[in-house]
Amino acid sequence: MSALLELVGLEAGYGDAKILHGIDLEVATGGVTAIIGSNGAGKTTLFRSLVGLIPCDAGSVLFDGQPLNCKPSHERVALGLVLVPEGRLIFAEMSVEENLRTGTITARAHGPSQPKLDKVYEMFPRLRERRKQMGGTLSGGEQQMLAIGRGLMSEPRLLLLDEPTLGLAPSVAKQIFELLPRFVELGVSVLIAEQDVYRTLEIASSAYVFENGRVTAQGSGAELLDDPAIRASYLGQ
Repeated sequence: MSALLELVGLEAGYGDAKILHGIDLEVATGGVTAIIGSNGAGKTTLFRSLVGLIPCDAGSVLFDGQPLNCKPSHERVALGLVLVPEGRLIFAEMSVEENLRTGTITARAHGPSQPKLDKVYEMFPRLRERRKQMGGTLSGGEQQMLAIGRGLMSEPRLLLLDEPTLGLAPSVAKQIFELLPRFVELGVSVLIAEQDVYRTLEIASSAYVFENGRVTAQGSGAELLDDPAIRASYLGQ
């Protein structure tokens, strides 16, 4: 599989606080790439830098061969790079369907929205049932479904999922993990940062371990699951 996203020597942070230190990483077209690491390892900072919410201080970011370093966020979304952020960040006073339709306000997703809605509702039947309900009245799991559905409405080529199962009931978390291969079947590559290390590595075609803003290990999901150091550090085995 060819590289859809390629990072070389990426450095980023917040003012004088450097968080990412020389990140080299590739996301293949048509797969699930995982990032695992403890809180504060730099996963969210990476995602924010990829979508242009914080600047890259050094290194390069290539998306399908195009340099992204100087592109604003809306141009990155138009290219198909879409973030579903930690904490969901839905519009509480808009209905489910209104929230979903905001995902189409991009040059890439311009056009009839009903086919996109039908696709999201087929994956998340609960959202169809709640389509007229205000986003703020949904359960945590339903809000996460809504956030992911809104991301899919933007017709991403690469979907960035930042802690998508954080704080969710096990049954909802299981449903989200089961849907990730479906996204790939629909032509959406996935980069996921997730605390559920075992389930994440089970489905990941490739994976990276972050510690203190650096990549300390990489390989296929199966290889990292079999690594004694990874099992001891992240699985308690």
